Amino acid sequence: MRPERVRAVLESIRSRRMTIAGALSLLKQMPFEDRGFAKIDHHRHLRRGIPEAIYAAGKTPAQVAELFVRQARAGLAIATRVSPAHVRAVKRRFPRARHFATARMLASSLTAPGALRGTVCVVAAGTSDLPVAEEAAVTASLLGNPVTRVTDVGVAGLHRLMAHRSSLLAARVVIVVAGMEGALPSVVGGIVAAPIVAVPTSVGYGASYGGLAALLAMLNSCAAGIGVVNIDNGFGAGCLAHLINGPR
Repeated sequence: MRPERVRAVLESIRSRRMTIAGALSLLKQMPFEDRGFAKIDHHRHLRRGIPEAIYAAGKTPAQVAELFVRQARAGLAIATRVSPAHVRAVKRRFPRARHFATARMLASSLTAPGALRGTVCVVAAGTSDLPVAEEAAVTASLLGNPVTRVTDVGVAGLHRLMAHRSSLLAARVVIVVAGMEGALPSVVGGIVAAPIVAVPTSVGYGASYGGLAALLAMLNSCAAGIGVVNIDNGFGAGCLAHLINGPR
């Protein structure tokens, strides 16, 4: 439940457009709603400014649809790692849901960028990193951050990265997504003054060990000001960038 939703309920009581009994009925789902197979944390958006996301992998289409509809009624609903079956199930019950195919995400609505927020720049090393990069970009955007994208600028061709120097320098937070050897965050860290959120991906040949090589490279970066999230965790990167990119 968003803070503005709670404020609207309180205003409705004050102006007598809503009875106390009606408000109580709405607030009963706070702080969480028990659906048997899951307990929906409606209060998380109030506590942290970030709603609870539905991690769709491992859940049935019916479960994801039920959770999505319940969260959409209370505020912003976000589902990550959705399959085509999840999308169909949600769309049947909530036709207005926005599907972000590359990011493998669903959302109930878009959030307007906050007037006092800086830009989050999402940098993808290669085209194969785009699903994770888009998950980060869409997440940051849904939470109200202006987002710019820089794609296919891996370290094998640094001239491609330098062509986007203005976008990098204008950002308040930079998310760098890379697999293979995971060197790109160190390169960007030597260029920009903004904090960097590094995201290792599972893209790469055998010795990359499903992203472990990239993760270790990012953790061992000699560039200062780099924070590293888990392998393929675009959603976590988008949330961290949002928290860093708070109102000035």
